[in-house]
This record gives sequence, C-alpha cells and structure tokens, in this order.
Amino acid sequence: MSDADLDNPYTRKMAEFVSGLRYEDIPDEVRTRIKLLILDSLGCALYGADLPWSQILLKTLSAGDTSDTVGVWGTKQRLSPASAALVNGTLVQGFELDDVHRQGVLHVGAVTLPALIAVLESRRAMSGREFLTAAVAGYEIGPRVGMCMGQEHIGQGWHSGATTGVFSAAAGAARGLALDADKTVHALGVAGTQSAGLMAAQYGAMVKRMHAGRSSQSGLYGALLAENGFTGIVNVLESPYGGFCTTYSRSTDRFDLSRLTAGLGENFETMRISLKFYSCVGSNHTTLDAIRNMQQRHPFGADDVDKIVVHGSQVTMDHVGWKYRPEGLTSAQLNLPFCIATLMLEGDVFVDQFPESSFTDAARIAYADKVEVHHDADITARGSNFRHMIRAEVHLKDGIVLEETVEAPRGSEHSFASEAQVVEKFEKLATPTLGAAQTATLRDAVLGMDDLEDAGVIAKALVLS
Repeated sequence: MSDADLDNPYTRKMAEFVSGLRYEDIPDEVRTRIKLLILDSLGCALYGADLPWSQILLKTLSAGDTSDTVGVWGTKQRLSPASAALVNGTLVQGFELDDVHRQGVLHVGAVTLPALIAVLESRRAMSGREFLTAAVAGYEIGPRVGMCMGQEHIGQGWHSGATTGVFSAAAGAARGLALDADKTVHALGVAGTQSAGLMAAQYGAMVKRMHAGRSSQSGLYGALLAENGFTGIVNVLESPYGGFCTTYSRSTDRFDLSRLTAGLGENFETMRISLKFYSCVGSNHTTLDAIRNMQQRHPFGADDVDKIVVHGSQVTMDHVGWKYRPEGLTSAQLNLPFCIATLMLEGDVFVDQFPESSFTDAARIAYADKVEVHHDADITARGSNFRHMIRAEVHLKDGIVLEETVEAPRGSEHSFASEAQVVEKFEKLATPTLGAAQTATLRDAVLGMDDLEDAGVIAKALVLS
C-alpha cells in the first residue's frame, strides 16, 4: 500500500503543495512580501547574535560540535546543519522582534529560515528563485497548522511557535531539498513527533528564546531523514490516537482539520504575517498602539496617569496579563503591565529600552502596578482573528478618561509596513553586527533574490569573515 492510499488527506495535500510549488505559481505580491519578511527575520537574528542566551547556547554546542558546514549568523563560527539551525532559530527569536502570524500564533521566519539556509549551505545549491519558493512553502504550512489548532492550543499551555513551527521548518527544508510528495509526507511526520514547547517559559526562562531554534532543528531533521528513506507518521495530523491534533488539543471539537488545506495555493497565509515594531511579545502591541493614539489626541505623560485599564481576550489575559514578577528579561518583554510602564516612562518599547538589568527597574515595576488587565468575554467570543484586540482606558489624575479600541497593530497584515520601514528596522538591527557595507550587501541580495543565480550569497553575507 502506498502513502497515497492511507487516511491522511490533509497531510498528503500539504505535502503535494510543498513538493509541487513553483516560482511561477507564487503571485507577485507574495514574492514581494516574502522578501521583506525574510529581511526582517535576518535583521532580528543579527541583533540576537551577541545576546547572553545566544552566546551560552553557541558555546555549549561548539564544545561538542566541530563541524564547519553551516554558518552561525552574525559570527565567524560554523557548526553542523542541525546545530546551526538550533542556534540561528534562537537568534531570530532572541529579543521578541520577529514576525508573527497572529491567527496561527507562529513566528514563521524563526522556524523556516534556519532550516532552509542549513539545506542551502550543506546539501543543495539553489537559485534565488528556488530559495524564495522553498521559503514560501515553509511560510504557508505552519500557520495553517496553528489555525487548525485554534487559540485554545496556546491557552492550555503549549508554546505554539515550538509546536506548530516544526511543520514550517520541515516544509521549507523539504522543498529546498526538492523532495517529492511521498518523502515530504514523511518529513512532516518525522518533524511532528518531535514537537514540544511549554508556555511557562515566558515567565523569565532563557529557554523560551530557544524554542524556535529547536523547532527549526526538528523540521530540518525531518527533511534530511526523509530524504534518506526514514519514515515518519504519515497521518501525523489526522491520526485519531496520538496524532498531532488529537494529542495537542483537549478534545476533537477544539481543532478544525479543514483549516489545514482551505485555500492552499490560492489564499497565501504569507500575506497575513505581521512584523513587530516593539521589542516585546505580539500580544502587547495593540495596547501600546492604543496608548500612543490617545497621546496624539490628548497629550499626557507618565505623571499624569492615575491608572490604565486594558480589556482583552482570554489569550491576552493568560499570555501577558499576569502580575509582573522580575524573574528575567523574558518576563519583562512578555508582560503587558511592564511593557506599558516601559512605554510611559521610557517613551518607546524597542531594543534600547531593554538593557540586561531592565527587568528589575524599580520605577517600571512600580508603574506596572497602575495597570489592570481584565478579560472581555465579547472579545474572546470573536475568535482567534481578534485574539489581540483590546479596549484600553487611561484614567488621568484630572478626572479625564480616555478610551481607545485597537483590533490590529501597526505592521500587521491589515496595515503592513512599507519597504522603507522594513529596511530601516533591518539596518538598525544588522549594522552593529555586520557593519554598513556588509549590511547593504545582505539587504540587496535578499530584496533582489529573484535575480540571484546562487542564493548562497545570502548565507555568505550573514556571517563574519
């Protein structure tokens, strides 16, 4: 019996899409968008190269990995493909700066690109168009698994970037290796059984940064093993016992398998991936935008505020609405009251506002106590499309109460950034690591990848000589 005869219609269709995708199938607007998304992720990684957790991970892996096959971005060091994918994925997710597919709850570039570039450097040369096509294949698959699982997946404690992300990584790597549909099924099946990641990491642990890297590594393993004939769970998404969906959801009515393939190849989820312009978890961005909007209408400063009240979904409550505890920089960047305090006291919430000692800043901790976060059942009832929607109230000391509702933040698919804005962010993040000349080389290679005969120039520009 062939794989095509098994009861895996969704996994099979996704594999057929991945293996059959051609550059010519990708709409112009998607080609333009994927290049901006790739550029953004690489900039985030280059900023992350010198962060403490990145250095600890790299030092640890380097002690036992003497391979020089794949470059570690923003450094002179090289590792085996699997170790490099782990480190580079961690770099992208290193400072809460990278993209997010909000409905699928997935940081897509952080899981897809490290695995794909590991393939590019170690297994198979690609033109720029082939690289772009493989990236789109990866960017399309993981978000659909996230949408299938729904917001309850993260609500019950799974870190979706670490769980659903393996499918994006496997898809991108499989397409990069030019695997056929049968082997891509197995790549997804090997990747899916390695899926793991707990949301308790958000309260301060460095390991939260590593989740994307581990996911990328697992997807790469899936593709490489499948290439050599290793078999995976062919109905990894559909299996009624021990399948991804049934295992990672409390009950069968909590996931929707039809979301896996609805519009696949016609409606591109790549166009619904958002970028971040705050250095904190995406769930906080709508509130920060709301406060800025209110300040533009009615200027006020930190000392003018009596309290700030935020009404949001249950996901907002669980993910970011908890009382702040100074347990690490991760907790500061994921906590909504602390990020509001940072905006009010520091004027922005970007990389400069989060030095290593910032999570113990007494002034910000005290100001965070002015913030209340409440569940709004009406927002939760709107579903995962509105999980970041908030209604914010600023109560000023003079008795004035300002109110603002924001459904989606700047940089979202509803108000995507311009090329100039993406380039500005990329250059700000990449230049301190690469220098101006190499940053420009990398920028031009990514934005002009359609015309590259060898996408390896992108990998070369990511490392130090």
